[in-house]
Amino acid sequence: MAGISKGETGGEVKLSSAILFYSGRQGESYATVHPVTSGDGGRKKGSRPVIGAGRPVDREVLVRTLGALAANTAPVADFLPVSVLGLSSSSLTWWCAPAKRRVFFKCEEFGGERTAVVHHPGLVFQASASGFRVFAIESKDRPTAETALFEPPYFNTWDQGKICIGTARVPKRINIAAIAGWEEGFFNSAFTHPNHGGKRVEYQDGFYAFWRDMLDSRFSKAFPLKVLVPTKKTVRDLVTGKLERGVV
Repeated sequence: MAGISKGETGGEVKLSSAILFYSGRQGESYATVHPVTSGDGGRKKGSRPVIGAGRPVDREVLVRTLGALAANTAPVADFLPVSVLGLSSSSLTWWCAPAKRRVFFKCEEFGGERTAVVHHPGLVFQASASGFRVFAIESKDRPTAETALFEPPYFNTWDQGKICIGTARVPKRINIAAIAGWEEGFFNSAFTHPNHGGKRVEYQDGFYAFWRDMLDSRFSKAFPLKVLVPTKKTVRDLVTGKLERGVV
């Protein structure tokens, strides 16, 4: 098919390029973009199109292509739950209200494996093409754009809220239907060690002491918000990608 009609006067469009996708045994995926030309150089109407030599698709090309397609594609309506804070072609940001959830630890400092149901603060998650992030918030209510973000008070996290996924099972999709899977991947995996970087909690005797007290039910009524460490960043910064671009 060399062209299609958009149902408008003079609205015919012609096949100009093609994207080929490749998959490996380990689940990795690659893509190349190719120009498409007419087999006879366009001399004969209806001639068979030919896919030319390709080049690897980079992130910029992919985002630009998806944007162009979105502008000419009928929108697909989707229900947005109240937990969703931001949605783009490459990221999904949502929040979890404060709640009691089970945590799992597997580290020598706690004598091996330990688990308990403990209080958690409000959390803001983001799954994106560049990784998985989590931040804490002080409020019990749905965050606004100006809500301050705090360091995640958890093992297995890096600076900028990045989560070390390790062997955790998380979805390959970044969409609303996969939110539960991303949360399960975080809460149901074992916390093994604090990662190098900035301070995650402000607590006497440090990070291990804090989680030892949490596991021992010292904070049985609520999560102790006073231990949270501010990041000087907001939900707006996260949703708009400023953290990824290094603007803040």
